[in-house]
Amino acid sequence: MRTFKGIDGVPAGYGPSVVTIGKFDGVHQGHRTIVARVREIAERDALRAVVVTFDRNPLALLAPDKCPDALVSVRQKLGLLATTGIDATVLLPFDRSLASLPPEEFVERVLVDALQARVVLVGSDFRYGARGAGDVPLLVELGERFGFTVEVVDDVKPDGERRVSSTWVRELLADGEVRQAARLLGHTPTVSGIVVHGAARGRELGFPTANLSPESEGLIPADGVYAGWLTDAGTTYPAAISVGNNPTFEGVPRKQVEAYVLDRDLDLYDHLVDVEFVDRIRGMVAFESIEALIERMHDDVEVARKLLA
Repeated sequence: MRTFKGIDGVPAGYGPSVVTIGKFDGVHQGHRTIVARVREIAERDALRAVVVTFDRNPLALLAPDKCPDALVSVRQKLGLLATTGIDATVLLPFDRSLASLPPEEFVERVLVDALQARVVLVGSDFRYGARGAGDVPLLVELGERFGFTVEVVDDVKPDGERRVSSTWVRELLADGEVRQAARLLGHTPTVSGIVVHGAARGRELGFPTANLSPESEGLIPADGVYAGWLTDAGTTYPAAISVGNNPTFEGVPRKQVEAYVLDRDLDLYDHLVDVEFVDRIRGMVAFESIEALIERMHDDVEVARKLLA
């Protein structure tokens, strides 16, 4: 997959193409359904398969107080899109200039001039242009003018009622329902970060953990203990993962992610690692004694081992 940053980053003459546009936060099953259809049309009509997305949620600029936490970072999003088999992603910087483009100008500059779009795929609620003034009927009208057709892709509804959405995934992660979130995403919820030095309490208790920097990427699920995987430099290890402020000890920062690699003591300091959350073992609780905590940690490790077997 090629990545073009901004409209000006698209090479002259790139296209003709079939295009879909959206935030693609999480690159969930709904997004993947659209991308699969993009690829199908591209192969049928000998077109480039292109995703147009943004370097942030537009609400981060337009209404920061209403902007939800991102499920994935830009880096993670591009990595997930690269697994879908598309030819290119156009990453648009969502700044005041882009936000102020009238719908007609957005379509002409991005879809027509830059990508020579022949087919454009969107969801039924797709909005674009300044103040979200553009909708699907206008896009169809502009397509007739500029020479592309519009295809509206149906929502993906795994339970027959609610459509897959980034909002639903956020709700599941907030409840610690990582297995259900993975079903909607089509991949395991993952947090990426640099391993930093902590208080070394895990090592003192017999469970040395890799502590992720607070500046990690990806939405962290609810406090608790999880079974999952830690990947370092292409090697993946089974792990028991703690998320939270560790109420047994004082002075531990909130939403700290600590991963204990099962039966291994690895030197991971300053490494960029991925921590995947497969299943939740329990919520976070305060223990009356260190001995009780250690006993429960042994139990957690065995549960993680069985869940990951």
